Formats: sequence, structure tokens, C-alpha cells
Amino acid sequence: LRLFTTGAVGYSLLEIFWRGYTHWTMFVLGGLCFYSLYHIFFLLDGCPLFVKAISGGALITIAEFTVGLIVNVKLHWNVWNYSSVPYNIMGQICLYYSALWALLCVPLSYFCSFLRQYIR
Repeated sequence: LRLFTTGAVGYSLLEIFWRGYTHWTMFVLGGLCFYSLYHIFFLLDGCPLFVKAISGGALITIAEFTVGLIVNVKLHWNVWNYSSVPYNIMGQICLYYSALWALLCVPLSYFCSFLRQYIR
């Protein structure tokens, strides 16, 4: 629950900082992503940092695509739309944000290592 909440709040605050607002679905997505990242980084312990970054960025991109298909395409909630960004897929994900997610996973991998010392 602590991992989920950390990710949910962190993701929501990041989105508010980046675009000025968020949606409750991003709270849930952020929590699920951080919970998953924490465990993936644990499994990849000892791997080079770029492997963790690429893996984490891929995980977030896949999660964002999946949620986007549900909330934006199926339910028509229009939470986000990357159609105007180059190299997008169905307006749900794009290369630019996938790269940013991978970069964000660099400090997140260190943060997860720090948390691992205190969460057992």
C-alpha cells in the first residue's frame, strides 16, 4: 500500500507540474506503475542502470498504452492525446514520452533501492 500510494501521489504531482492538471485514473496508473517498478528493479538488481531505465520506460509505456486504450479509446474520456506528437501510436503513446519515462527511471531506480532498505 505504501508503494502504491507513493507512486500514485508522485505520478499525479508530476503530471500536475508538467501539464497543470491530472485525472483520477493517473493516480491509479501511477500507483500500479511504481509498485511494478519497485519489484522489477529488485529483480534487475546488479544489472546496468541503462537496462533498468529501458525496462522501466517500457513498463510505463505499455501501462500507459493499455490504460489509454481503455479510458481514451473505449470510454472516450479523453484524458490525454499524443496525436500531434511525432512517432505516436493511436495517440496513446509516443517515442518522446517513452524516452522521458526511461530517463525518469534512472532516479527512480535509486529511490527504489533506498526504499528497499526500509520496506521489507
